[in-house]
Amino acid sequence: MKLSENALAVLKKRYFKKDENGNTIENSQDMLKRVSENIAGESKAKAKRYFDVMDKKYFLPNSPTLMNAGSDLQQLSACFVLPIDDSMDGIFSAVKNAALIHKSGGGTGFSFSNLREKNAPVRTTRGVSSGPITFMKVFNSATDAVKQGGTRRGANMAILNVTHPDILDFVTAKEETKELNNFNISVGITEEFMKAVQKNEKYDLISPYTQKCVKRLNAQDVFNLIVEMAHKNGEPGIVFIDRLNKFNPTPKVGKIDATNPCGEQPLLANEACNLGSINLSLMLKNGKVNWKLLKETVFTAVNFLDDVIDRSAFPLPEIEKMAKANRKIGLGIMGWADMLIQLEIAYNSDKAIKLAEKIMEFIDYYSKVESINLAKEKGAFPNFGQSIFKNGKLMRTDTKLDWTDLQAKIKKNGIRNATTTTIAPTGTISMIADASSGIEPIFSLVYVKNVMDGEKLLYVNKFFEKSAKDNKFYSKKLMEQISANGSVKNNKRIPKNIRKKFVTAHDISPEWHIKTQAAFQKFVDNAVSKTINFPNKSEKEEIKIAYEFAYNLGCKGVTVYRDGSRQEQVLHIGTKMREQEKLRIAPRQRPKTTVGVTKKVETGCGHLYVTINTDEEGVCEVFTQMGKVGGCASAQLEAIARLISLVLRSNIKMESIIRQIRSIRCPSPMWSDGGMILSCGDGIAKALEEFIAQDGNGLGNKHSDMMNGSFQKSVSNQTKNGFGAICPECGAALEFKEGCRTCPICGWSKCS
Repeated sequence: MKLSENALAVLKKRYFKKDENGNTIENSQDMLKRVSENIAGESKAKAKRYFDVMDKKYFLPNSPTLMNAGSDLQQLSACFVLPIDDSMDGIFSAVKNAALIHKSGGGTGFSFSNLREKNAPVRTTRGVSSGPITFMKVFNSATDAVKQGGTRRGANMAILNVTHPDILDFVTAKEETKELNNFNISVGITEEFMKAVQKNEKYDLISPYTQKCVKRLNAQDVFNLIVEMAHKNGEPGIVFIDRLNKFNPTPKVGKIDATNPCGEQPLLANEACNLGSINLSLMLKNGKVNWKLLKETVFTAVNFLDDVIDRSAFPLPEIEKMAKANRKIGLGIMGWADMLIQLEIAYNSDKAIKLAEKIMEFIDYYSKVESINLAKEKGAFPNFGQSIFKNGKLMRTDTKLDWTDLQAKIKKNGIRNATTTTIAPTGTISMIADASSGIEPIFSLVYVKNVMDGEKLLYVNKFFEKSAKDNKFYSKKLMEQISANGSVKNNKRIPKNIRKKFVTAHDISPEWHIKTQAAFQKFVDNAVSKTINFPNKSEKEEIKIAYEFAYNLGCKGVTVYRDGSRQEQVLHIGTKMREQEKLRIAPRQRPKTTVGVTKKVETGCGHLYVTINTDEEGVCEVFTQMGKVGGCASAQLEAIARLISLVLRSNIKMESIIRQIRSIRCPSPMWSDGGMILSCGDGIAKALEEFIAQDGNGLGNKHSDMMNGSFQKSVSNQTKNGFGAICPECGAALEFKEGCRTCPICGWSKCS
């Protein structure tokens, strides 16, 4: 296995075995040998076959398999869905089980739709329910406390059906992007709801507790709110929940209510799935798709993933039972964008869409051919008799391969796996394979990593670098220029045919993103992980149209992201990155003249006076004075005010400051103006909250012309500046794709 510098760094940090002192005791060959021998069991022939397909980077399994196969942990699956019963015992059992899964390296999905709405009666306590949003925060806090396999924090998916009475609270639950930051959230959209949207009609909200309609809402209003929140910061996503169940292979076993954290794996309660991806960038020969090699790789990958089920030590007995009863596997792809580049096909073209359908049908078809062969040898999955396959049913039509013959073979011999195909995010495994991620386009052609003394290290896409050198336009200066936004779309120094071939995620219109997702979904059993990218200037109506387009094209869910819409900004490369770093290191200078207001707050320590000043950029400083108090208390208040002033001039939102100092308690709380002031810090927080509430400036009409909404301008600028875009481990720019923030340099990732 030939490894890039980045791939080797990722493997050393997260995948290679370590001794009790934390020292690495493996190399890439050792790791592949460990994994292949463990998965193959006693078969040396299989072990060699598995080793070769991974060593050549034709196929790699999901990260838990690479990390844990042959280790004490031996938990090999990435995706889990847990049920949540509407009781305290059920809720906190799910919290415990999720923690165990996160500890073992997996991600969890939940449907909160069974939990009764807020203020619904609770018979056992004669009280009322706090509702699903409150309990989501409990799960979020538990996730914070557990690292996945000791390498990263866990990730969750929360789904709430659009018919739940608390749906409006759920849709806006992540309006403040620091809330529920270990969750991706998606609304479960029903067919009935979509019809109501199209007809501009009302629909019923059904109480999970009574199963009765408690209210009716206009469907378009709810849909527009979902669109508004997605436009604002990318969440919630939407999942077409009825469509998931339409393609449920075992409807008699259970209903699908949730997916894994990135949405590509719909699962029954207590079900797991192990995933793996074929590297399409290597499935070529003489400028054409190497169909023979692709078929051989599919056969090997299906055998590998099926064996993983038997080798895995599942975190819970209920999960082991369900996983082995349905034996779901999810074979997908990576390197799609790389394949298109080598074939000189534009990502955003009809030719690419046709090839996507052809390749995915081929993979899906031959994955089932091999699953039938395994059923002949080892038997069909135990729940086969309760599945759609019992009568040979397959959900494929209008295709070029002989699915009718395949249906007859399934009816006769059974099939080993209830599902065989999934397209998952491939963040770190695509980095190991040196391939583009999943079916996503290239995110940036040139990355910058800033190191000590201001030096920049350029990471250039290998295909683009070769093309630049072959066509005689490569220079370090040009690469640095391209790194400013990662794209060559408007760079006239580069030939037009090359610009057309090397399109990046933000060069491609949302229409083509959705067409690509739909093309692959047509031949995928489970679902497809894909981010629909929008430019910053996009309007809400464009996102609404995209949702409807995805629904009409047969997608099972949609994740959108409008560039620059989160504080954890999508992408800042090169010079933009340096500008952010300067802002973080050096807050803006205080002007000679500011304008402000002083507020009096009664505290248990005495009269607290809080002065809040603004400059032309917005709120810039806070001063405090406590009556006649002196000594340590006075010094502490001055320190608090200085730190608040520093972060305000560093473009940190005032709401973030308020959250940090609100509700801090001291021994002398007191009532003031109808509320409890718990401490001097809490008093300052109250003064800042009042300041925001008064039209964002608190200065009244006297200074309204001078301020002219500067506070709101400041908040807007802070959002655009995008703090949090820097990788916490290596300082490179983060990507946002497939529902996750990922570092293209060191592999750090966080899905939420």
